[in-house]
Amino acid sequence: MSGTTTAAAAPRRRAAGAGADRWVVLVVLCVSLLLVAVDATVLHVAIPAVSEDLRPGGMELLWIVDAYPLVCASLLILFGTLGDRIGRRRVLLLGYALFGAASAMAALADSAQVLIAARALLGVGGAMIMPATLSILRQVFPDRRERALAIGIWSAVAAVGAAVGPLLGGFLLEHFRWGAVFLVNIPLMLVSLPVGRLLLPESKGDRDGPWDVAGALMAAAGLFGVVLGVKRLGTGEPAGSAFTVLPLLAGAGLLVAFVRRQRRRAHPLVDLRMFARPAFSTSVGCIVLAMLALVGLELIAAQYLQLVLGLSPLQTGLRLLPLTFAAMAAGLAGARMLRRFGPRRMVCCGFCLTAASVVLLTGLGRTDDWALMLSGFVLLGFGLETTLFGAYESMLSEAPQEQAGGAAAIGETSYQLGAGIGIALLGTVMNAAYAPGLAGVPGVPASATGAASHSLGEAYEVAAYLGGPAGAALRRAARDAFVHGLHVTLLVSAGLLLLGAAMALRLPRTMQCGPVEVPSPREAVEDRVSV
Repeated sequence: MSGTTTAAAAPRRRAAGAGADRWVVLVVLCVSLLLVAVDATVLHVAIPAVSEDLRPGGMELLWIVDAYPLVCASLLILFGTLGDRIGRRRVLLLGYALFGAASAMAALADSAQVLIAARALLGVGGAMIMPATLSILRQVFPDRRERALAIGIWSAVAAVGAAVGPLLGGFLLEHFRWGAVFLVNIPLMLVSLPVGRLLLPESKGDRDGPWDVAGALMAAAGLFGVVLGVKRLGTGEPAGSAFTVLPLLAGAGLLVAFVRRQRRRAHPLVDLRMFARPAFSTSVGCIVLAMLALVGLELIAAQYLQLVLGLSPLQTGLRLLPLTFAAMAAGLAGARMLRRFGPRRMVCCGFCLTAASVVLLTGLGRTDDWALMLSGFVLLGFGLETTLFGAYESMLSEAPQEQAGGAAAIGETSYQLGAGIGIALLGTVMNAAYAPGLAGVPGVPASATGAASHSLGEAYEVAAYLGGPAGAALRRAARDAFVHGLHVTLLVSAGLLLLGAAMALRLPRTMQCGPVEVPSPREAVEDRVSV
């Protein structure tokens, strides 16, 4: 009898998030997030080695890169709401197992097709892990003050993962085959599975009514189409191309049908009434705008550092590290700033600080001004992470606890959509500002300038082929045109960020800390036993 009582007491404490165990749970969740964040960027530096070994075609190479984020973004709502129904820890542990198996498959891939399939499975595993970490965090930290600190640590780890990915990949490629960038996941997942099974609490949301399988598949297919179309726009595909328009239209149609279906159902997959709450809908919009600016600017900044200043990929990664360190600092200080300033001022000031940093970076030119770059990147990292922290915390706190998985999935989906739209939108602005600068370069044939107007990298290739004074003139004109395009893109980004600052005025003025939400002991034990 005493053994039974003791066995039931431990999970009860864990389910309630009581005691020091919740900080151990946070460590486990952060390790999960770190793996997913690293895997999202670690392959970028390995692409040349993969191309040399597997000899993929152009379309296959594109799918090797895009299969992971595309599949992950499409399935976030499906697995987030499934976790609310069958148990968030259960979905997380299944995600661990799949992520580890897919990593082994990717590391041992002997063809492009196998690697694409492995990357897609990694995306499925990532979609299971990402919303589960946030929803479990929402449960084990019922007090909003502590939850804000936990989200700050969580977001700092995400920033570290995004920066460590390329650096870790570069280090591994110098000593091992390209498959090593995936093998590193396996031992960590082998540790995370038993540790997560032992330490993580189980939790579920509203279990009334059947799970809407058709709605989940509709949302997944709709998001797949929209994200695919946006990504094709970001790679320079013509806006009128059937391969761009059809996925966008089909995806948008399915999402509209999904919304209508959810409104009619007595037990919807996602409670769309959450969007009627100004704090929730505003937070989602702020996440989209912040990611739109961040990812597009990072991509263009990497091209500037490598193609204009002539830095190596490793040097480029090191130059971007101040941005990451500033983001970490903002994440760790976020809880204190949120308590002192409130969501409205915190997110609004974060957007304004980011816009100021972007305007500051318009001072960059053809020469290396490291002091200006350092100042701009530090302000950019701190401002953006301040914005994202305040928006994520407000969104998660505004959602009911039983809808935590769905809310986390919506946040992660908006994150992915913002990143895709940012690459497409800012890339289009960059190309529109860059191409006119190559019209009528003296001594350069029109056919050569036409080919060079596609990108700075192609311009350098054409210039090398021409050689002599004509090649030098084309190279100089292309570099000047790219710097001009960078300035225009930065100003457009600043405008979007100020739009985000205006949107943030709808957020609550103060951080409202209500009563702590703790499940009853009976509910905690029932959830644990159901596993």
